[in-house]
Amino acid sequence: MAFDARASGSMSQINVTPLVDVMLVLLVIFMVTAPILQQGVAVDLPEVATGALPTDNQPPILVSLDAKGGFYVDDDPIELENLAGAVAAARKEGLGGVVLVRADRAVPYGQVMELMAELRAAGIEHVGLVTEPAAGEQPARQAP
Repeated sequence: MAFDARASGSMSQINVTPLVDVMLVLLVIFMVTAPILQQGVAVDLPEVATGALPTDNQPPILVSLDAKGGFYVDDDPIELENLAGAVAAARKEGLGGVVLVRADRAVPYGQVMELMAELRAAGIEHVGLVTEPAAGEQPARQAP
């Protein structure tokens, strides 16, 4: 090892290779888990041209009706008779007063109306219907 008497300070370098390795592993983990967190009840939503509903900062309660006629409150399966109690419990947990209904396009109109009547009986006044944007239309963005 050569020693230079003229060098007055110490030279140190940070090895960033372990940092890069950890960051790449975290990136892969987040890329794999992000689509899994987005999944919910498989519902084929109708496509219509419409704007976004104005909502407050509280997350809405999501009620889904799949093609087989199954009811779900925030991805938890439930019977229609128990829907009012489940929505009331979700409101007590701090979710918003707005209920969004996701109904599959194959579901008969009568079942959607039964769901709406049950929500009305539960005291829910603000109900929104979730749809997909029409083909070729940009999704509406809601102003913060």
